[in-house]
Amino acid sequence: MKRVCIFCGSNTGANPAYIKAAQEIGRTLAQRSIGLVYGGVGTGLMGALADAVIDSGGEAIGVIPSSIIKEDEIHKALTELRLVNSMHERKAVMADISDAFVALPGGFGTFEEICEIITWSQLGLHDKPCGLVNVEGYYDYLLKFFDNAVKERFISKKDRSLLVVDSDVVNLLDLVYKCIDTRVD
Repeated sequence: MKRVCIFCGSNTGANPAYIKAAQEIGRTLAQRSIGLVYGGVGTGLMGALADAVIDSGGEAIGVIPSSIIKEDEIHKALTELRLVNSMHERKAVMADISDAFVALPGGFGTFEEICEIITWSQLGLHDKPCGLVNVEGYYDYLLKFFDNAVKERFISKKDRSLLVVDSDVVNLLDLVYKCIDTRVD
């Protein structure tokens, strides 16, 4: 696994555990020589994540649509910044250069990004693992929603299993790596 795309909030959220998780996953990626691909801003969980990667000597690639970003929002110490024309192009670039996808806590953008990338997996557009770090139960209601969609037969059990979940960032990364390791190419 060379790079992991992480979706998360551009705000820090109400619980300090969210920042702690972002920092921990950032340090762990760098320690494992796994590059970060993310939204490229220097604020919120995104900024804490990138800072942890960079401060630990890791690679941090930001992918930002030039039409919606302000210059002062871009993280100033990125290994690489890729400016793209649209959110659609951003997601395509992120998917192309990443080996796995993980969501930390975030808002509508984070929800949309992880759900879309799971949908791409469901449709066979990629076979890369998708994971969710359920920090202190942040995603409990979303996971219940997904489970209800299985019960109501809108999501198959097989497709529901496309998303691996753990509350611990190190365990989650290990699960994602195990998914890559067991793939048949």
